[in-house]
This record gives sequence, structure tokens and C-alpha cells, in this order.
Amino acid sequence: MSAAQTQPYIPKFEVLPRDLSAYKTGNTGIDYVHRFESGKPGPHVLVNALTHGNEICGMVAATHILDAGLRPKIGTLTVSFANVAAYESFDIEHPFKSRQLVHNLNRVWSAAELDDATDSPELRRARELRPVVAAADHILDIHSTSQPVVPFWVYPAHARNAALATAIGRPPVHLVMPRGLGSGTPLIQHGAHGDAQSTAGAAVVVECGQHFAQSAADLATDVALAFIAHFGLTDPHPAAAAAQPQRRFELLETHVIKSMDFHFIKPVIGFEVFAKGELIAVNGTENIVAPCDDCTVFMPSQDVVLGKEACYLTRPVSS
Repeated sequence: MSAAQTQPYIPKFEVLPRDLSAYKTGNTGIDYVHRFESGKPGPHVLVNALTHGNEICGMVAATHILDAGLRPKIGTLTVSFANVAAYESFDIEHPFKSRQLVHNLNRVWSAAELDDATDSPELRRARELRPVVAAADHILDIHSTSQPVVPFWVYPAHARNAALATAIGRPPVHLVMPRGLGSGTPLIQHGAHGDAQSTAGAAVVVECGQHFAQSAADLATDVALAFIAHFGLTDPHPAAAAAQPQRRFELLETHVIKSMDFHFIKPVIGFEVFAKGELIAVNGTENIVAPCDDCTVFMPSQDVVLGKEACYLTRPVSS
């Protein structure tokens, strides 16, 4: 069965976009970026939402922080809405198409792409946000998934990232990238945050569950508050105290769709397990096979778009 033949997932719309015009004018000179300085020494923490326009749980978390009037006791807190242009293109009849307008905003954060003359709404926005990202010591980039899979962290395999995600403890699943994403440079690997040897702080993605689920919005808000509290900007948040067994997966391979004939061998939504050598998908003339036993699929594409990530192949690793 090809991906094109698979019945598309029809989400339950528990959370939908809201008007963000009230948040457009911040205090940084950059639209949809709000910064609060305590006047006391401490880290600069960035909570970023809407890197992808239809991943609205981050919007819920960011607006909660701003609406609650949260202010740091030490250091600096910045809250940003990244791809509002894509977010505003949302159409409930086509709820997955507002992820981006042209480019994937979470793949363009290398210096080469940001300094290049190529233009798109996402590249213009990334260039606007570049100093915001570079100024932060610690970054939380809030995401969600097309399919209703368990939430998980994503981060480069730097000790500072693992320590942060483990300390917060929720969600208890970690996707660790020892060699980067493999299909572009994500926001959390921009500049010093992509260098294991740098003195930069933690930079992590939290994937909170299905885009339009209330549980994803609730988790995004919980994790954002716990992230801010972890660095001492606010009082301890209860989510940080909830200890759960942690499961870790190491990214082995990233596959990109090369052919309109791409298809998975069987329907997948994520977290399916394959034995070593087992056929997972056909990508034109290339077979995608499991490189190891217990190979676990993350974020399989539900449509066929040339150049889009087909899937991420991982293996479970001991904690």
C-alpha cells in the first residue's frame, strides 16, 4: 500500500488557531517576539512556538506565558512566535498544509543558508529571528506531530541537552541525534548550540503529541513552565518533579523522499519496530531497510512530497 493510497489521518480538532494580532507588537523591534529582563544576573531563556505553522500547541504555551504576565526573577525570558505567516494560512479542510509556506523553517538555520541570497517567507523570518536565537543561552522549541503518537524530546547528543530533558522528565521519551538531523539544520542547532564543545546552554525540541489535541497543548504549557523554572527564572514547577522511567532512541538514518513512487511497505504512524534487514519502504529504486534489530521508525511522512523527510530510523539505547 502506498502512502498516497493510505487513508489520511483525520484529526479530532480539540484545539484550533486563535487570532494572534494582539501579540504582534512586542518590545524587541521584531514582530511576535517578547523579552522580559529581570535586571538581575541569570541565564537568557527562549521559549519558541510555531516553527511550523500548524503545530499550535506551542501557540497555546506561549500565549499562556504572556497572558499570565509571567516575569523572570533572574535573567531574561524571551517568548517568540516563529512562523505566524504559515499559521495564519490554516484551513480546517486542509489542516496539515499550514506547516510552512515555502521552506521548512526548521531546516534553514545554517550560516550558509541564512547568508545566502535565496528568498522565501521562512528564510526572511529566520533572518529576522537569527539574533533572537543567537542571544539565548537555553532554547525550548515547541513542536507537535501529525499522528497521535507518544510525545518525545529531540536534541543533539550533547550532555547539556540530555541533562535538561532528564531533569524535567516529561515527556519520558528521547530522540537523540549524535550526528545532527541529517536533512538540514534545525533551529536548536544554530550557531554555538550545534557545537558539542561550546559553552552554549541546552537547546531542545519537545514534540508534544498530535497537533490539535488538547493533551498536546497541556503538555506544551507544562513543559514550557518547567523549562523556565529549571533555570531558576521562576519558582519550581510541579511537572519538573514527576519522575518517570526514561526511554532513549538514537537516530541512525534520515531518509528523504526521492521519488513520487515512494511508499511504506505497511501503514505506519511512528514507533513501529522492524528487525534488521526488514524492508520498511521503497523510495524509487532504493529500498529502505532496517539497519539493526529493534529499529524504530520516528515521524514517517504521511504524504509523498519530493525532498521531504520520509522517516527517521532509530534504535533504542540504554539509559
